[in-house]
Amino acid sequence: MGTEISEMVEIDGHVLKLSNLDKVFWPDEQITKARLIKYYFDMAPFILPIIRNRPLVLKRYPHGIEGDFFYQKECPSYAPEWVETFPIKHSHKVINYLVCNNTATLIWMANQGCLEIHGWLSRVENIDSPDLAVIDLDPAEGASFRDVLKVARIIREALDAFGIKGFPKTSGSAGLHIFIPLSSGYTFEDITKAVKCLAEIIVNTYPNGVTIERAKSKRTGKVYLDYLQNGRGKTMAFPYSLRPLPGAPVSMPVSWEEVEQMKIAAGGFSLLNARSRVVISEELTKIFFQEKQNIDELLNLGPSAPATGNTKMYHLDLPLS
Repeated sequence: MGTEISEMVEIDGHVLKLSNLDKVFWPDEQITKARLIKYYFDMAPFILPIIRNRPLVLKRYPHGIEGDFFYQKECPSYAPEWVETFPIKHSHKVINYLVCNNTATLIWMANQGCLEIHGWLSRVENIDSPDLAVIDLDPAEGASFRDVLKVARIIREALDAFGIKGFPKTSGSAGLHIFIPLSSGYTFEDITKAVKCLAEIIVNTYPNGVTIERAKSKRTGKVYLDYLQNGRGKTMAFPYSLRPLPGAPVSMPVSWEEVEQMKIAAGGFSLLNARSRVVISEELTKIFFQEKQNIDELLNLGPSAPATGNTKMYHLDLPLS
């Protein structure tokens, strides 16, 4: 067996031992754990404001993307004492989630083989009131990323009709996520209902291209809108998170202009080029943080919605090309 390559570093006044730095995490590209750690160190100024005070779920790949992985909600007992945690009561137990508010914690996570950053849609100061809602666009078998972009354009028109701004990002996999920044006071039930209502409107407007069917066998050739990602305790890959796929793709904020002009590819952003993209994405993120929106009109289906509240009867005249 070879000698383990490790290094002691000091970050934010904390000393960390970075281990197995030569271990290959992405075999095709020969990307090592050292490059994984450097990526998160370089991107920390852009990642930390977005995940500040959010409970995180660790998705760990100790042997790289081709090895076994596991989710870890409870922060490990061996974590350094300076790693912040936050207890959240679930139906049968209390889970102490990791909270990442500094670069040292982010690098400690990466050193644990945590490739992805999966965060809650709420922050610890108001844990049951999310400050984000998300529309998750996932192409089913037979649908393409171009179909995803087409549906995203329709969703933007629908959001505009309700006076709501959405902020798209690539999922880093095959789909797209649209984040909606929220004002305070909404529950997870509220945002799930709101996104479901919107999804039903989109399905009614474009039934041949969009679905909310849970059964995968009924989604073929369509883009699936997963409104259930807004439930309490649900997490998803946050902006700039790496994904455990060939090419080391990154979940990247994109502009609506790029979506409209279909200038982006599903795996177009990666560990290898993400840093050069930050100037564009940072501007998008600044605007994102300035928005705190109410979704009352969508929750009530808007002034022109039928009194029955049946979204299947509610249709928007939106462009489909």
